[in-house]
Amino acid sequence: MQYNFGLDIKELEKRTHKDYLVTKKMLDKDAPEFLALAEGDKIALSYLVKAARIIEKINMQLDSHHNLPFKAFLEEEIKKGSKQAKLTKILFDAQKGIFALDCESNLVKLAAGLEKKAGRGLYPEDLEKVDFHAILIYMLQIGKIEEVRKILNQRSVVEKISPKELVAIDYVDKFKDDFALVAKYLLKASCVSTNADFNEYLRLQADAFLKADPMLDAYADKKWATLQDTPLEFTITRENYTDEMTETVLENEELVELLKKHNIEVISKDYLGARVGIVNKEGTDYILKVKDFLPLMAKNMPYCDKYEQVISDDCEISQTMVDVDLIEVAGDVGAFRAGITLAENLPNNDKLSLSIGGGRRNVYHRQIRFVTSEDAKKKIQERLDAILDKTLHKFYDDKMDHPFTIGHENGHSLGPKEGCEVLGKYKSIIEENKADMVALSMLDVLCEASLYSQEEKERIIVTYATDNMLKSKPTLSQAHRVRSVMQNYYFIKHGAIEISKDGVLFVNIDKMIPTAKKMLSEIVNVQLSGDFKKGEKYVLDNFIWTNEMEVVSEKLKKISKRLNGKTEQKLADMLFEQAE
Repeated sequence: MQYNFGLDIKELEKRTHKDYLVTKKMLDKDAPEFLALAEGDKIALSYLVKAARIIEKINMQLDSHHNLPFKAFLEEEIKKGSKQAKLTKILFDAQKGIFALDCESNLVKLAAGLEKKAGRGLYPEDLEKVDFHAILIYMLQIGKIEEVRKILNQRSVVEKISPKELVAIDYVDKFKDDFALVAKYLLKASCVSTNADFNEYLRLQADAFLKADPMLDAYADKKWATLQDTPLEFTITRENYTDEMTETVLENEELVELLKKHNIEVISKDYLGARVGIVNKEGTDYILKVKDFLPLMAKNMPYCDKYEQVISDDCEISQTMVDVDLIEVAGDVGAFRAGITLAENLPNNDKLSLSIGGGRRNVYHRQIRFVTSEDAKKKIQERLDAILDKTLHKFYDDKMDHPFTIGHENGHSLGPKEGCEVLGKYKSIIEENKADMVALSMLDVLCEASLYSQEEKERIIVTYATDNMLKSKPTLSQAHRVRSVMQNYYFIKHGAIEISKDGVLFVNIDKMIPTAKKMLSEIVNVQLSGDFKKGEKYVLDNFIWTNEMEVVSEKLKKISKRLNGKTEQKLADMLFEQAE
């Protein structure tokens, strides 16, 4: 298929320059972590990398109908010697698709003439929101209840069979041949990996890719969430933060009433990713220190008597935690679109495994969080000099992002676990906001329990507040960045932080935790309400980009030219070639 380039040579040369496109390096070929593994685990990793890259191929199709044809177009143009295609391919591989927002919230379109659709590759390309709602209403009126239920499910791809009717296909059936290949490589890995529990998980996940049965995924998720002492890490990530079509049905009052009448839950659709790595024991031991404090954190959650607690003193904590040296991040989890995730807490609340007694697992990404280069450290100091009050420089420590992230990920396991789907396009913003406020509001509790020292608490607070400043106002589709704006506005409003007219941040350390507790209480109240309008009002009331924030953002842009990033995976590339 013929396409036109979306960016000219000058723009491509800029965006692929190392100052604009940062590189996160995964484990290299001679990494000691890899060399120390048993031979069977090394071989298993080659199969797991192979599986991860097939998952990436599947996810590209979920992301856009045009991703694979455009990729093929670029590869043909590169063979002809096109520099424009070569540079475009660098960005395509980094953002893993045609469309992406950069870290200044600009939409990057690598192919001219195409528009980013709310339905992405999960819905027909010509399906608009108004028509989508009308079709669902019609289908419910003529008795197609179960088909609508499948359409509004997290694991289906939707196709049009007539102007008035849609059909849902489970993604395992839609991409049957590719999923069968993934299963093949998982089974191969399970025959050579040295850990019996890990191998059992791989076999369960393989089964789930061979038959379109959500319960098979649940069994695999349940087993995965128990893995604590395994040498290797392999995860299928299934998250629905970026589905902008499914959740729109909650904006149509007539449709909402019909869905309630037929007891149909609206669940945003999953995008798929895969993570391959080696569990780092020392890093994992540090992360596990917080596990004993989770029941204490649960007791200190606002309105904790109003909802069922996932974590309590009465039962074993069904949550494992690992720090992982990354080899491969593929598909959704590896897409560098304005940023790339530091950690994940899975499975999410909509997953079936949680309803059959399964737990959660937190995986932290060492290579993503590391700041190693002298240039990067220099940029941090330039940023502090530009935007942080001089008296607070002694409290800033980039290593404190990690304990904050640990608090954030554990925050996802606390609070209401049901009813949040009805918050629609605001649910992810509110959930991410909640996790941040858990991380902050629990610092006093954890300090009193001797997990953190007073000095560490202060450093976490100031580092969080400094790093929460953004280079631009995000769009509402960027849940993680919208929550940052909401928090900054809220903390300014309550006097916990101040930003001078010339863009210098002052953090009132003593006010930060009480303010975080207040915001957390409001957030949990919104989640408990199960009210779309209330959730919408809460987000929009706090998603205020002030003049002071704009001044800070302009200063940040001058210090850092970065627009996006990419991953470098030399060990993964070698293993991919070795796999049979």
